[in-house]
Amino acid sequence: MNRNQNLQQNKQQLMKKIYESGFAAYDAALYLDTHPCDTEAIAFHQKMKHIYNQAAKEYSALYGPLRIQQMDNDQFWSWSEGPWPWEMGAC
Repeated sequence: MNRNQNLQQNKQQLMKKIYESGFAAYDAALYLDTHPCDTEAIAFHQKMKHIYNQAAKEYSALYGPLRIQQMDNDQFWSWSEGPWPWEMGAC
């Protein structure tokens, strides 16, 4: 596998981790709306939120921001450069 294929595979794996952990955190939050004292669900939500935040931070550092709030370049506006995350075939 060449370097470009390896980078693309890493990008897709990272995006998958973002999708999965984001879904799990959101689903746990919905559950907690009706079960606010479930300590296991709270711990699971915190774990998934941490995994999501770490993966999103890593993705943004390597491939560019996922959310406009992550855009912090004051030299030029690069928010719309490159393929959007859903254009790379990860969905």
